[in-house]
Amino acid sequence: MESSLLRVKEAAQVLKVSTWTIYRWIDEGQLQATKIGRGSLRIFRDSVDRLVEANRTQRWETFDRRPRRVVPLDSVRLGKR
Repeated sequence: MESSLLRVKEAAQVLKVSTWTIYRWIDEGQLQATKIGRGSLRIFRDSVDRLVEANRTQRWETFDRRPRRVVPLDSVRLGKR
């Protein structure tokens, strides 16, 4: 299967970081990219997906879905619970 390519700005939007961060991550080897033509840079989408997966802190399957007790802010200020 052929990997799709993202422009630097598109990768930045997907990862919610600046374009400079994308360039830095490419230099550090955290993202894989290729040059097209005379210097147009494209990032491999699967490297973006791997970066996200490697830095995920909590998986949805393990997310605690127990209901939480809501304490009104006024009660907290008055020391009532």
